[in-house]
Amino acid sequence: MKNAQGGVSVIVRSGDYESAHYALALASAALAVNKPAVLFFTMAGIRALSGPPAGLADWGRDALMRERGVGDFETLLQACVELGARFIVCEMGLRALGIDRSELRGDVPFTVAGIVTLLDETKPGMHLLTL
Repeated sequence: MKNAQGGVSVIVRSGDYESAHYALALASAALAVNKPAVLFFTMAGIRALSGPPAGLADWGRDALMRERGVGDFETLLQACVELGARFIVCEMGLRALGIDRSELRGDVPFTVAGIVTLLDETKPGMHLLTL
């Protein structure tokens, strides 16, 4: 069970690589030190969970991360999955962008929900960040 003190809830709303990568880095770091992590993907940020996340702007930076020994997108994403991050995909964002949930990755255990669920999952003492 994760420590109720601290932890992060991250709203991923930007469709660029850097924002999605850093959200995964924050969440995996929190989980590694036994803190809860919630990742809320909305609007353009939903592209990070699409079939190929290469739809994110500046996706080419992922190869550079690997070359430099920095955790790449897939490594960080799988760490978040394995360590128990809570993944929420915004229902409003899906509708706004005309994306069907079947177009999202099947290897990420996400829930389609809204802002109320995000706020409920963000427990006292957790940091709420937007990227």
